[in-house]
Amino acid sequence: MLRKIILRNSDRFLSRWIVLVFDLLVISATYQASAVLRYNFEISEVPPGLILTKLPFLLISYLIGFTISKSHVGVIRHTGITDAYAIFRGGLISLLILSFGSNLAFYYEPQLMDFLVIPNSVLVIHFLLGIVVLIGSRFAVKILFFRFQTQTKIKATSVMIYGAGASGVITKNTLEHDTSREYDIVCFIDDNPKKIGKSIEGIPILPNEKAFSDLFLSKNKVDQVILSIQTGISVKRKNEIVDQCLNLDLKVKVIPPVDSWIQGELSTKQIKSVRIEDLLEREEIKLDSQNVQREIEGKKVLITGAAGSIGSEIVRQVLHYKPKQVILLDQAESPMYELSLELKNRFKNFDDIAECVIADVRDRLRLEKVFRAFSPDIIFHAAAYKHVPLMEDNPYEAVGVNVLGTKNMADLAVEFGVAKFVMVSTDKAVNPTNVMGATKRTAELYTQSLGSKDNVGTQFITTRFGNVLGSNGSVIPVFRRQLEKGGPITLTHKDITRYFMTIPEACNLVLEAGSMGHGGEIFVFDMGDSVKIYDLAKKMIKLSGFELGKDMEILEVGLRPGEKLYEELLTGKENTLETHHPKIMIAQTTKMDAHAIQLALERVRMALLSNDNLELVASLKSMVPEFISNNSIYESLDLHAQAK
Repeated sequence: MLRKIILRNSDRFLSRWIVLVFDLLVISATYQASAVLRYNFEISEVPPGLILTKLPFLLISYLIGFTISKSHVGVIRHTGITDAYAIFRGGLISLLILSFGSNLAFYYEPQLMDFLVIPNSVLVIHFLLGIVVLIGSRFAVKILFFRFQTQTKIKATSVMIYGAGASGVITKNTLEHDTSREYDIVCFIDDNPKKIGKSIEGIPILPNEKAFSDLFLSKNKVDQVILSIQTGISVKRKNEIVDQCLNLDLKVKVIPPVDSWIQGELSTKQIKSVRIEDLLEREEIKLDSQNVQREIEGKKVLITGAAGSIGSEIVRQVLHYKPKQVILLDQAESPMYELSLELKNRFKNFDDIAECVIADVRDRLRLEKVFRAFSPDIIFHAAAYKHVPLMEDNPYEAVGVNVLGTKNMADLAVEFGVAKFVMVSTDKAVNPTNVMGATKRTAELYTQSLGSKDNVGTQFITTRFGNVLGSNGSVIPVFRRQLEKGGPITLTHKDITRYFMTIPEACNLVLEAGSMGHGGEIFVFDMGDSVKIYDLAKKMIKLSGFELGKDMEILEVGLRPGEKLYEELLTGKENTLETHHPKIMIAQTTKMDAHAIQLALERVRMALLSNDNLELVASLKSMVPEFISNNSIYESLDLHAQAK
């Protein structure tokens, strides 16, 4: 019966005036109880008039106190510490009013003694009793409401919360307030030994080894673990916890950062399953923001490939450093439009300082107009074709954009006196085995040689890094789509490994390297440890709730044309020099003579005009001798070269 009444009225809320009247009735009842309690339950000993005569003064005082503290405006079913404090504050204000009025009448207004003077002992007893009853009644209603609110009887989800700090407590409260399902919070887990053995609102705090013991898990039928630690946990430790949960077939969820909570409050809809991207993240990189600010503030910055995954993030970060103007250049119309809409919402002054230009880096005449119109001070050149298999089949396009497009931008940078030219390159330029990597290495060689000329004032800087999480064509979105379709996951080779970096991290380092470069450097980034793609696929299967070999399969389909088993950040002939940033190093690379590069590039250009793929790739191989094709039709060129 009680359950039905609560459910029938679950969408209704008591008027605050009704709550206020109820509180005053409680105050009246507890006052009478306090008077009796003060005289040891001897009702005959209670002075005549102590209750009825003085009750109006008492009620008026508490009405004033509750009105000031607004203790009656809270929703009772969601009563918390703040509401309890409001009741306490209201009661304390009332006690002060009563004490002041009582003493004032006793000493200065004897004619009002019968109405205002109340013994201090009764006032204190009543204050304590009233506060306890008011707060207790609210929490009793809250417990009853949440006990009966679930309309259908479903099995409660047994949860362990990893982290017994403020975030863990908020997570607990959020789960308890969720009306869509019932949660049984089994325990908190914490690595801090000072918290072990204690409890939070009756829920024990356990060490890792006890909480994850087979006996404890089976006894409490634990379903999932929620990782609720906002600060103080390393990425390595987070990975260890997730791996531990996955090995025990426990679902793992994570609390988002505080700044993404809805109006500062956490919702159960924001508690998401751990994604593979979360596990591939590394420790936060600390940038010399003052150095970057000094480099960009008040400058005109041109960003090519601005609508791409790397270029767009460079745009976002550059806008934070107060540039005089930002020129976004890309040939992709729709992505550029979407990016401009996003940035207009994020940056109030976007329309004032930004220009979106649709242009192709292969079109020199169009680029000349752009340079003449905007006269950029700094260029971040991110425009490139990057998909290895597609470029292996379309070397004409790869050379046109990655080589000649870069040459156009670099030449114009010199012609128009651009102070700094920062090129975004790739680890695939190291000992390239594919057309895409060879074109990027060619672009590196050309910009380096151009910057070494005596009459060139532009500083040419190259940044080189590996695969970027979340970028277009990244392996993770591909695996995710395959999982959503029910599989199988297709893998080119079981032993293939890759380096990974997040987009913001990569772009942070690009800006930092650009600010510290003086020209001619190739900056390589600390990509951490390489990741075995097969292990990554297995972890994604587990995170998705599948079992490898039972619910999901991994199929090897063979290396794609030009694909490597292992990516490199340096060639065998290259060494590195340290910089002031521990994540950024300078590669000591082999350089080509500027005249030789011009001759080699002319051969590439002539081969491009011939529209003969074999001749075009052969011209790249002559410019980049370490370019040895792998699993590609162009391997015949290497065999032919060896036979000579």
